[in-house]
Amino acid sequence: MIFLDSAGSSLPPPEVLDEVIGHLRREAEVGGYRAAAEREDDLERAYPVFAELLGCEPDEVAFTDSATRSWLTLVDSVPLAAGDRVLISEAEYGANAVALMRLTELAGARLELVPSDESGQLDVAALRNLLDERVKLVSLVHVPTNGGLVNPVREVAEAAHEAGALVLLDACQSVGQLPVRADELGVDLIAGTGRKWLRGPRGTGFLVVRRAVADRLRPRLFDHSGADWSGLWEYRFRQDARLHELWEFGVAERLGLVKAAEHALGLGLDHIAAEIGERAARLRAGLSAIPGVAVHDLGERPSGIVTFTVDGLAPGRVKDLLWDKDIVVSVTSEASTRFDMGRRGLSAMVRASPHYFVDPAQLDEFLTVVTGLR
Repeated sequence: MIFLDSAGSSLPPPEVLDEVIGHLRREAEVGGYRAAAEREDDLERAYPVFAELLGCEPDEVAFTDSATRSWLTLVDSVPLAAGDRVLISEAEYGANAVALMRLTELAGARLELVPSDESGQLDVAALRNLLDERVKLVSLVHVPTNGGLVNPVREVAEAAHEAGALVLLDACQSVGQLPVRADELGVDLIAGTGRKWLRGPRGTGFLVVRRAVADRLRPRLFDHSGADWSGLWEYRFRQDARLHELWEFGVAERLGLVKAAEHALGLGLDHIAAEIGERAARLRAGLSAIPGVAVHDLGERPSGIVTFTVDGLAPGRVKDLLWDKDIVVSVTSEASTRFDMGRRGLSAMVRASPHYFVDPAQLDEFLTVVTGLR
């Protein structure tokens, strides 16, 4: 198999499989509570491991069951009132967009779009023109689900902070393929997933809340792990990011996520980024040279996501034909990124996302197969 869908759900390395399966077997032997108690130290190790991965402090890290859960938890904690403004980019992801539409609607706030520049990434100059004291949040997708671009995070954060706005970074498609460090990017909040480029299990997510902004958040719902039932009619919530966690979680999946992060750190994120970048560049060049194939990637700095279409074949059909050749890709549709794809007049594209474990010879075989599709 030629696997080109790490932007969807990547292939876990052996140590992740062993950790997850091994813990499930232990749960079958002694029960979930006993098995979790045996791994308490390993579960606690998750926080410093992810702090190293994400360039923050251990008490700024929390875990959830998905990137979406992390993102929703964070955005729902940002207080909004009538007249407030929230800014998003044209690369905003569908799940984020509909949630923000609802939140701003309920609060009487306004959701506004920051245009893209000529390269397709967020226009920082246009952002500065839109910022004022009413902007409470800038929601930024680091690497969108389509188009291949990498947004200018540091520049966005600096501009937003000058106006006093919080910056929430959706790092769902960037953690694991690029270095993503809160201390270097300057963002306030980060949401991400384990199943994509980090090569962790499904059902895993994480978030970062920087200490400097924690007291600006107003979480509305938390359970008794995020807050102490301190009196009969009183509670006292945690003062760290774990306020945003739930008591119940998949222990096997969490342990597998830690292994995946340690695996990535062991290889080095700069090394991983270089390997992915080389493979994605090889695909873009090869696809662009095939008659009837159009590459649709954007941005000044390309990511590991390569999107394309084939004349005369619907993207879903291309995906199926490649599957018949044991090549795994996915399709990205307008419903996931309506602002961007609508602006470009696209309804769907084939998405290929090669990780570092894909051999260059496999990429050449993929290009040969695509050439023969027409």
